[in-house]
Amino acid sequence: MPGSQRILVVDDDDDIRMLLRELFTRAGYEVTEAGNGREALKRMFEAPPSLVVLDVTMPELDGYQTLERIRDLSEVPVVMLTARTQELERVRGLATGADDYVAKPFGRQELLARVQALLQRDGARRAHGDVYRDAFLELDHPRHRVLVRGGEVDLSELEFKLLAALVRQEGEVLSREALLELVWGDPYGVPGDQVERTVATLRGKLDPGAADAVPIETVRGFGYRYRRG
Repeated sequence: MPGSQRILVVDDDDDIRMLLRELFTRAGYEVTEAGNGREALKRMFEAPPSLVVLDVTMPELDGYQTLERIRDLSEVPVVMLTARTQELERVRGLATGADDYVAKPFGRQELLARVQALLQRDGARRAHGDVYRDAFLELDHPRHRVLVRGGEVDLSELEFKLLAALVRQEGEVLSREALLELVWGDPYGVPGDQVERTVATLRGKLDPGAADAVPIETVRGFGYRYRRG
């Protein structure tokens, strides 16, 4: 329930913090605030939040540096706020461990809906463990285990990371550059066809008899997405 959940708002803009405090308080959440990254980490220790809304551009520790330190402490859901809309900026946040990315200026109700969806998803994850399941696939992150229709599939480290990246952003199209950043950690230094070849290998391992039926879709001209099986 919202009343038992705490949201930590981290932004050096007093007006943004006040706006978000009002938005989340009216929705029934408890809200704590921090004006910079160092203060945010202090708040994390004092009163662990259920979710963090984190601005990218801040003095001292920026949002990415703060997120890295948060991830050393916790798997709490994090929504990044930024005025930068380039895809690689968004991918950098996701690669660092962000769960969602919202561009400024943002719609209040859209941000609230995203926060509520993340909190619900995190509650389900905590209840069932860090395991993704659908009719086709089971992906067990802690055990590094993949099952397809109940049968275990042996994937390489790279293939597992690629599958996990697609599943984590289920339904969203990830470009080749985004996947190179998320999986290989380098959007420029890896041959461009590496993603295509690894996706093809992954599909073949997930269903050797019907690779075309694997719910990893090619969106021509854009990239790839995972559709819940």
